[in-house]
Amino acid sequence: MMTQIHVFMVPNPIISRGSFSNALFHLFPRKSTANFNKYFCGNASGLNLVTFNNNATSQAFDEFPVEESGGTSMDMAEIKGDVFLNIKKKHRINANHQTYLWLLDGYLKVGSLIDVKKLHGRILKSGYDEDHAICSRLIDAFVACGDLEDALQVFDKMPHRGVSSWNKLIFGFVSNNSTGRALGLFSRMLAENVKLDESTFTNVLQACGGGKIAFHYVEQIHTKIIHHGFGTSPLVCNPLIDLYSKKGFIDVAKRVFDSLFFRNNVSWVAMISGLSQNGLEREGIFLFFDMHKCGVIPTPYIFSSVISACTKIELFELGEQLHALIYKWGFSSETFVSNALVTLYSRGGNLISAEQIFSKMQKRDKVSYNSLISGLAQRGFSQRSLELFEKMQIDSLKPDCVTVASLLSACASVGALHKGTQLHSYAIKAGITSDIIIEGSLLDLYVKCSDVKTANKFFLTTRTENVVLWNVMLVAYGQIGDLSESFRIFSQMQIEGMRPNQYTYPSILRTCTSVGALDLGEQIHSQVIKTGFQPNVFVCSVLIDMYAKHGKLDTALEILRRINEKDVVSWTAMIAGYTQHNLFIEAVKLFEEMQEQGIRSDNIGFSSAISACAGVQALNQGRQVHAQSIVSGYSLDLSIGNALVSLYARCGRVHEAHLAFDKIDEKDNISWNGLISGFAQSGHCEEALTVFSQMHRAGIEVNMFTFGSAVSAAANMANIKQGKQIHACIIKTGYNAETEASNVLITLYAKCGSLDDSMREFLEMHEKNEISWNAMITGYSQHGRGTEAIKLFEEMKRVGLNPNYVTYVGVLTACSHVGLVDEGLGYFQSMSEEYCLEPKLEHYACVVDILGRSGLLGRARKFIETMPIEPDAMVWRTLLSACTVHKNTEIGELAASRLLELEPEDSATYVLLSNMYAVSGKWDYRDRARQLMKERGVKKEPGRSWIEVKNSIHAFFVGDRLHPLADKIYEFFEDLNERAAKIGYVQDCYVLLNSIEQEQKDPTTYIHSEKLAISFGLISLSSAIPMRIIKNLRVCNDCHNWIKFVSKVSNRTIVVRDSYRFHHFKDGVCSCKDYW
Repeated sequence: MMTQIHVFMVPNPIISRGSFSNALFHLFPRKSTANFNKYFCGNASGLNLVTFNNNATSQAFDEFPVEESGGTSMDMAEIKGDVFLNIKKKHRINANHQTYLWLLDGYLKVGSLIDVKKLHGRILKSGYDEDHAICSRLIDAFVACGDLEDALQVFDKMPHRGVSSWNKLIFGFVSNNSTGRALGLFSRMLAENVKLDESTFTNVLQACGGGKIAFHYVEQIHTKIIHHGFGTSPLVCNPLIDLYSKKGFIDVAKRVFDSLFFRNNVSWVAMISGLSQNGLEREGIFLFFDMHKCGVIPTPYIFSSVISACTKIELFELGEQLHALIYKWGFSSETFVSNALVTLYSRGGNLISAEQIFSKMQKRDKVSYNSLISGLAQRGFSQRSLELFEKMQIDSLKPDCVTVASLLSACASVGALHKGTQLHSYAIKAGITSDIIIEGSLLDLYVKCSDVKTANKFFLTTRTENVVLWNVMLVAYGQIGDLSESFRIFSQMQIEGMRPNQYTYPSILRTCTSVGALDLGEQIHSQVIKTGFQPNVFVCSVLIDMYAKHGKLDTALEILRRINEKDVVSWTAMIAGYTQHNLFIEAVKLFEEMQEQGIRSDNIGFSSAISACAGVQALNQGRQVHAQSIVSGYSLDLSIGNALVSLYARCGRVHEAHLAFDKIDEKDNISWNGLISGFAQSGHCEEALTVFSQMHRAGIEVNMFTFGSAVSAAANMANIKQGKQIHACIIKTGYNAETEASNVLITLYAKCGSLDDSMREFLEMHEKNEISWNAMITGYSQHGRGTEAIKLFEEMKRVGLNPNYVTYVGVLTACSHVGLVDEGLGYFQSMSEEYCLEPKLEHYACVVDILGRSGLLGRARKFIETMPIEPDAMVWRTLLSACTVHKNTEIGELAASRLLELEPEDSATYVLLSNMYAVSGKWDYRDRARQLMKERGVKKEPGRSWIEVKNSIHAFFVGDRLHPLADKIYEFFEDLNERAAKIGYVQDCYVLLNSIEQEQKDPTTYIHSEKLAISFGLISLSSAIPMRIIKNLRVCNDCHNWIKFVSKVSNRTIVVRDSYRFHHFKDGVCSCKDYW
């Protein structure tokens, strides 16, 4: 039996959402409640009352028949909206306004587009298509289901469109990323004079944020906002702040923010994140502090933005403090906050904290994994990052492009090509190889792993319109020094319409720099100017480096002066260029200027400045630069440590050099080489060879620079035995094929007096450069073999090598030693006329020596007076020495006066002046010169001679009796004197003493050091071993004469290297032919 139930209508406010199920029980008889679930709890496709508006539902069931017994009841769990309407129709109950609203509410929640369309059809048939409330709900349903076309049709047919309907449709287009249509509706609203509200502007601003909208259009909308009275509404201004920030107009965003009377959490988040996005992270952090002072309760989004800002500008300590605040507010469980913290600690190097946060996260997303994987990859923990990659897949998270790119970066940084190839395979399977980030990362992997062939193959398969990939290939060929292929890539990219950017030019310019292609680099520089990249700091820094390394320092400096920005890289490149070309004073001055301009130096700038100080032996200034580097946080920097070792070593501070060396934790070749070369250059050659032996025993890899420094040290000591040992090491390590190795060996044997070995090394060279020829010419010159030196010079020109400044020093010295005046003057003239070489001071000194040795002192004086450059001490000293030999006191006094003005502390001037007066018999003047020297506190450098016997170096001073074999040496010396006297030797050591002094002085006190060294050598060395003596001063006439006679009576070859040249004594004759 069917019973009609008359429902008492409960007022709407009483029946609230969520209270419907309880209210409904009061409307039905008690016995009918058992079927309630059957009626209203069907499957997802059926109608579920919980999803419907209660008010609509209560009215929809008004006068609805309900069975009293359950025997023949219908199972309404299976009933759908259209079935429900059919049931009502069957019972002759027509669906009313409220029924359709109830059904649309249900479909709105369920999201069934098919049912909505069916219901729309029934609404059209029933004549409710012009009902405002039903049309509004239809628009809601179509928008929710994504059918914007039907929603627009309903909207267009509405007789009266309220602002809410416009807003709903605009919101739908915005949600569907149809920015143009959304803004078109907004324009239509304005045309129809619809009264706009806050929601309208919120939706429109969201639409502007999703598309490429011109700034002036946003400004027009902003004007409308102010016109409609919403200029201080947080609901409208918050998205406006966000929009201006995203478009890069942060100043306008700040003005909007400042105009707000009331700022809610969203306002602060929008402004803080906007500042951070526009590179104003520090301002964003300060704004957060202001918010905190205002007592505004922070949100997780605010903390996420501030932590990200701290990460960007590396304020890691502040980020850690904010972490404590996050924990206090209970936001540490928020996924996006934890992601920001993982990134913070990863970038700061605190990977333990990053992993702890990561492990405690309740829910991890792709960003969580990407943040940690990226941090581990950047720090070189490639294995751990790959383990996380596997765990990410286990957690059912599909790695995206960012993940794979980070892992590829990790493999590239450690050279893990095999693992990188596996990731490449994964990228192919995942279908992400065409992603621009993946393409760049894969290409970077192969390039950094030196697999250029695979890199090129992959490059040919990529989208070549990406300029980044072209730049990576330029770097690839630059790494292997393939300039032709680099230039081909550079040309091809422009042929295909790709415009070089600020990274393209540096890549090709670096290759030009490394292979020495300055001409091509200058052509590319022209293109840089034409394409408008001349002001770019990054491009300019590479140009400065190129010109500086190739010696065009003026051009490099011009570029530096044109840069408006304070770029430390450009300044350090210029300083390094000066240092590289031995312009140490200019380097130090530029470093000081850089500091005055407030440019904070980096480690390269500090190391270059210290190296420059080492070059001019400015120890105190070098220490100051070192102190500044410590303050700047570079106390452990390897390059600075190496420069400091070189500074102390080149300044002769042996102990301090060793201390600086010991402080370096991870010493490399440069560290050892700095110590060896520094000691060799400062005259501590024995210490240099000791360090070389230590380096060899420690198993440190020795390179060509090491061998060169060690050979130079052995050459300076004339230690031919150890020099030959180093030569053997050079052959063993395969460096003997290097031209540089042969060059230093030629110098070694020449300085050790073994000219035949020098010539043998020269002739066996496969390739000779200017240095090779110069070394051999200088060797001949030093040994007094001027004719051979000149022949070699002519041969050098015949093979097509142009002589340089060093070549002419050797040739002019050769002419001086053999008295070739006209030839020497001719060669000097040819420097500028034939080879455009402007003579330097050393060349003028050589000409003065040529004229002075030949007795042409007047011509020498006139030559000096007509010099186009100011003569230095070397030039005047050469003239004074010649005046002493030829007893010309007039010109000698002139030269001495100039020398005393230039170098008043140099003892050589006083000694030469004293000797000139002595040989001229002007004893009073001699005494005055000595008294002047005494009054000024200038001390004469004592004469000293060395000889190597049985792997030990023995040193002797004048009248030396400190040697253990002194008695035996003096006894043998007397015997030599007697034997020499028998064949004509006459002692001439009193030429510098007057008659009274000769009677008062003990003859033994005037036995010069070379005589004692030779005497010791004759009693200690077998006749098969060559006798080589080194003296720090010029050998005197008496000793020179004595050695000639000793070589004859002892039947030995004696080689003496004094401060001027080599003397080879054999059978009573010297190789200099008494012309020295």
